Amino acid sequence: MTSLDDLPIRDDLRGLTPYGAPQLDVPVRLNVNENAYRVPEAVALDIVQQLARALPDANRYPDREFDALRAAFAGYLGHGLQSAQIWAGNGSNEVLQHVLQAFGGPGRSLLSFTPTYSMYPLLAQGVGMRWVPVPRADDFTLTPQAVREAIAEHDPDVVFLCSPNNPTGTAIDLETIEAAAEAARGIVLVDEAYAEFAHDRSRTALTLLERHPRLLVSRTMSKAFAFAGIRVGYLAADPAVIDALRLVRLPYHLSALTQAAAVAALRHSDAMLSRVDELRTQRDRIVDELTALGYRPYPSDANFVLVGGIDDPRATFEALLERGILVRDVGLPHTLRITAGTAAETTALLSAMAALRAE
Repeated sequence: MTSLDDLPIRDDLRGLTPYGAPQLDVPVRLNVNENAYRVPEAVALDIVQQLARALPDANRYPDREFDALRAAFAGYLGHGLQSAQIWAGNGSNEVLQHVLQAFGGPGRSLLSFTPTYSMYPLLAQGVGMRWVPVPRADDFTLTPQAVREAIAEHDPDVVFLCSPNNPTGTAIDLETIEAAAEAARGIVLVDEAYAEFAHDRSRTALTLLERHPRLLVSRTMSKAFAFAGIRVGYLAADPAVIDALRLVRLPYHLSALTQAAAVAALRHSDAMLSRVDELRTQRDRIVDELTALGYRPYPSDANFVLVGGIDDPRATFEALLERGILVRDVGLPHTLRITAGTAAETTALLSAMAALRAE
């Protein structure tokens, strides 16, 4: 049988492995930052009804401009945003890919501050961009000065700022984001995939869009709306940016069923955000109780916690897995990343961590 090495793939793809995390059937899955709660029954029923209305017309192509969905996103985000400022795709990764296809490419560079979301360099590679990783401070924070210096040194075409940051949970303050927008000559995108889980939801880069036409703010429905299996991401930006993204999207890229499901879910944003509040409580519980046990969890504004103070992350990962608990080893020394789960899942996690500490 032909192997991958025998195929005429691009030279820069040779030796690489696909992105992915373990998909194991265990009782407590806290490894990929999913929303621990199922879609509420009332919300699911509304979505099913919308799908039933859309399905008979599936012989026709969907609304190419997904006008109803863009209006729904604008209403959800607020801040005076209009439909013309909204874009969407099949998950926020596709939205980020659109941005790099429009504003990146060969001979251009993408800068971000590491450790950060591991898809960024893969997306850059996919469009032939140069990836420029700039290390964060030891506590994973960023300052306006550090951002300005990095942009001045590397002169990137695109800057990605993940806030709250994955895998550390670190929020980036608005002063630092504005410093990046002022210093960069190109595009600055703030990836707010976990924004709904922040301690202060009002501290969003959406408030800066009016002053900075090359600033973009991306979001996802995977986390707060428990839509990881549906795949809907979106961003807000100047209308001219949205026009640029139209140049690179595939025709009719959002199916009619995806659009119908997302519009229905957005009608229930209050119900979905109440579940987010429960997960924020469990996240803070993880921080507090693991601190009391002698671990060193980092402050988090996301739905997960990066836990430091672990002597042997691989051994701890395996020991938790033996107890039916799946977490994530992100490769940072002496750490594991743990997603906030339900109250019962959090109790199981904390009990297991206490037992391992005692051993």
